[in-house]
Amino acid sequence: MPDRSMAGVYPILSMPFDSSGRIVVEDLEKQVDWLVECGVHGVGIAVASEVYKLTESERDDVLRRVVDQAAGRIKVVMNTGAEGTDVAIHYSRRAEELGADALMIRPTSFIPTVAEENIDYFERIASAVNIPIFLQDQGSAMVGPAMAAECARRHENLCYIKVETPPTVPRMADTKRLSEGTGLILFGGAGGAFVLEEFRRGSVGTMPGSTLPDMFVRIWDMWQSGDEAGATAEFSRYSTIIRTLAQGQGLANWIYKHIMVRRGIFDAGSAYGRHPALKPDAEHLKEIDQQLEELDLIAT
Repeated sequence: MPDRSMAGVYPILSMPFDSSGRIVVEDLEKQVDWLVECGVHGVGIAVASEVYKLTESERDDVLRRVVDQAAGRIKVVMNTGAEGTDVAIHYSRRAEELGADALMIRPTSFIPTVAEENIDYFERIASAVNIPIFLQDQGSAMVGPAMAAECARRHENLCYIKVETPPTVPRMADTKRLSEGTGLILFGGAGGAFVLEEFRRGSVGTMPGSTLPDMFVRIWDMWQSGDEAGATAEFSRYSTIIRTLAQGQGLANWIYKHIMVRRGIFDAGSAYGRHPALKPDAEHLKEIDQQLEELDLIAT
């Protein structure tokens, strides 16, 4: 029986690269420790980690180091999707071998295919591993509510979904409604921009970026205690910076890392996006610094 206990705040790690595109291991490990200290319940290595820009050996090394650094204190979710079923199975089995607690997989999208083929894709991967899988529903690779429910019926390992195809609020409600009785467990994504609305519609967790884990943990704790007004007020304080973070991948990768530097987690030499990735200009970074100053988030 797969682990169905996962809930709470699962930030997606930012990948620290130097100016030559090399992974800065020390800052990756420091990030994991900081997230644990902030009280998160798990971490993910996924699209916001630029996992699609990593070589196979880098994928293995990153996962191995994150699992070792987490040391059982939090769960680790690894993105193992690929455009071919056999490749995805290879990535998934390797992630399980290296200690991932769960996998996260998008449907194939490079060459459009019918829904039944992608349901079969998920079922074959699920049958090849012994850990749970998060279906990843993204705008460019959608797992619709009916498709998600059918996946959950097909295999017990297909028991989580990260809903982030916009608009996520009705998407979450529809997924909850259509998956009743399947055991499918709902998480939100998309930077946590609609986390409270998603909680109201059945989400039991959120997978934002890694820059504001302390804020998301406070919101989670308030929500769990029944303090919806407090959670709403806390979220509202951060609405401007959350909107800033909700920009396309590439640009967002640079912004995440800039904030990690300003918060004292990354060294300035670790704040590069791996090419191609649109870099914010000086004015944009100045605006972000002003937002961070107003929230007292700049490390001294």
